[in-house]
Amino acid sequence: MRPLGVEPFQELTLRGLFRVDVHPGSQPNEVRPASIGLPRSALSRRPRERRVLLGRLVPRVLPLGCRPVVEGGRVHADTCGRLPQEWQEAWERMLLKEKQLTRARDALAAERRRMPWMLVEKDYRFEGPNGAARLLDLFQGRRQLIVYRAFYAPDITTFAEGGSYPDRACVGCSLVADQVAHPAHLNARDTALAFVSRAPQSDIEHLKARNGWQLIPWYTLTDDFDADFGVDEWHGTNAFIRDGDQVFCTYFLNARGDEAMGSTWSYLDITALGRQEAWEDSPEGYPQSPPYQWWNYHDAYGPEA
Repeated sequence: MRPLGVEPFQELTLRGLFRVDVHPGSQPNEVRPASIGLPRSALSRRPRERRVLLGRLVPRVLPLGCRPVVEGGRVHADTCGRLPQEWQEAWERMLLKEKQLTRARDALAAERRRMPWMLVEKDYRFEGPNGAARLLDLFQGRRQLIVYRAFYAPDITTFAEGGSYPDRACVGCSLVADQVAHPAHLNARDTALAFVSRAPQSDIEHLKARNGWQLIPWYTLTDDFDADFGVDEWHGTNAFIRDGDQVFCTYFLNARGDEAMGSTWSYLDITALGRQEAWEDSPEGYPQSPPYQWWNYHDAYGPEA
């Protein structure tokens, strides 16, 4: 199923949102969420329950509703009244805007998959937990690589109050690390993830153990990789793809762009191949498979992950 191609702020109707689709990969008699994106648990096979959930989000009888107000620097509930219809209408208006945003984000990712690739001509070197490593080694044999530049080194000063090296990394970079999903899901889409910093491996291993980041492959920068890819003075995320032994940079984001990173989906959406699912608008011949079918538990993918 291809994206609908709705432009940002294009008119949508609730009639087009409240439906149940059978997506590619569905099992017989299995209900999949449509574009509204409700959780599978909400789509009961019992017709009466499904009708209520898809046609009316709020219960038939609501407790008193209150409008939020700000007084004295504090947000609290104002005078209460019964507001079910007002809440429902406000939610429906927001839902339309959220679906417009989702479709615009899908269209942006489709454009990203059509960007040119920039050849990486230098043979960058790193230190890893197993010794010296080339940029190619960070792929771990996979087709794609996502590299986040985390600031962790003796000269870093961006700590929260009371933090210091080597027990703490940059507080913002630490927040990013805390968001990272289990990398097995990325690996299952032939994509590797790596963090890079200037700290020595002994300190990196200490930091990972202290914060529970053992699953994040983390390498030490040894050359001008960070300067060449725009992350020598500020955090950022670069996406790469390899064709044999040739490596190409395919995308870069930083600043608030990094706020959205961490989930499997957000990482895959910035890669050259995307999520590799059949509904995506990708160039002809790109690898794709039915959605849902490749999903698995993080410890059940097998050796490829």
